[in-house]
Amino acid sequence: MIRLHNMRTRPGSKHRVKRLGCGESSGHGKTSGKGHKGQKARSGGSIRLGFEGGQMPLIRRLPKRGFNNAAFHKNYAIVNLSDLASFKEGTVINEQLLREKKMLRGNGDGLKILGDGELKNALTVEVDKISASAREKIEKAGGTVTLRQKPVQGPRDAEQQPAPADDAAEATSEAKPKAKAKKKPAAKKKAPAKAAKKKKTGKS
Repeated sequence: MIRLHNMRTRPGSKHRVKRLGCGESSGHGKTSGKGHKGQKARSGGSIRLGFEGGQMPLIRRLPKRGFNNAAFHKNYAIVNLSDLASFKEGTVINEQLLREKKMLRGNGDGLKILGDGELKNALTVEVDKISASAREKIEKAGGTVTLRQKPVQGPRDAEQQPAPADDAAEATSEAKPKAKAKKKPAAKKKAPAKAAKKKKTGKS
């Protein structure tokens, strides 16, 4: 039976302390189990988890899977104001015109204009994005800037769209009979009051 005076620790749970630096004959003398020199032999020296001596670590060698915001990144075709200086006054600048002039190449998510350069002619610019400095210079030259809007419809947007005119008319026609079918509130019974008056008159 275990009592306070005969309690012992579990065998193997406690170990003898490793005594270092007690001479070469102690078994842990001289280098104290740290080998000869090197980074691991120094006091305070440690190697972080995953370090492989400078070579490319395994975590960086393996391919990455899963969600990544880079899949939703948009690449815009960039044009500066210095590229638009050659167009005549009143020209409508859009992505189609710039592709015809071979000023844009490859596929992109739209057109963006930056403010590098000066503009003297008044141009009408239709773009997806534009920098603040480019807009200021175009409007200062007498031109106008319009941003193209690309609405993205999802399942929720489709539900929130207003119903067509035919559907609305049918809905109103169905609602009218229901409004007529409403029952009038029942009139309050006044019979008890009249009976009380008759009683009073009979007594008198």
